[in-house]
Amino acid sequence: MKIILASASPRRRELLHNIFDSFDILTSTCEEHATFETPSQYVIDLALQKADDVAVRYADNSCQNAEETLVIGADTIVYSDGCVLGKPSDKACAQAMLRSLSGKDHHVYTGVSIVHLKDGRKSFHNLFACTKVSVATLSDEEISAYTETPDPYDKAGSYGIQGYFSRHILGIEGDYFNVVGLPVNRLYETLKDLNLLHSF
Repeated sequence: MKIILASASPRRRELLHNIFDSFDILTSTCEEHATFETPSQYVIDLALQKADDVAVRYADNSCQNAEETLVIGADTIVYSDGCVLGKPSDKACAQAMLRSLSGKDHHVYTGVSIVHLKDGRKSFHNLFACTKVSVATLSDEEISAYTETPDPYDKAGSYGIQGYFSRHILGIEGDYFNVVGLPVNRLYETLKDLNLLHSF
């Protein structure tokens, strides 16, 4: 079975190695659009768009007798006070996000979409995980210093729990790896339930 990760995230790549020894990386090029109804549905919709875009391009470039393939896409958001926080566009945006998270709890949602290609057919399996994160009160100086580093700018909510920002995390409820970007156990159990780990 061929495994394709539809993400350029180095954190997701590292975490997926906890399930599969080897896989290819092919990133999505589609323009993502999703209507917000709930945080869980929103991240699933975005993950599905990424995974399906890669699956379609892979299938188009492969012969009809291509080997069985799994394409795995994921998307992570921070949800706080009814607002979706994605990746910051600039320093001012990052600082505003961090101020909004300071001294409060928020939730991190990751949606995962699995596209299974086999015998010319395509099936979809989606899941999500949610983790509650508690952040200490941040001073303006701490926010300014953190946004001078490259750490906030490729991460939802403008922080990485595994990096420098860990000093400001009071605690979490739920899956730590979900906050990093991939709910490893949830994905593993889903693949196992679907009998998609038989080759590994």
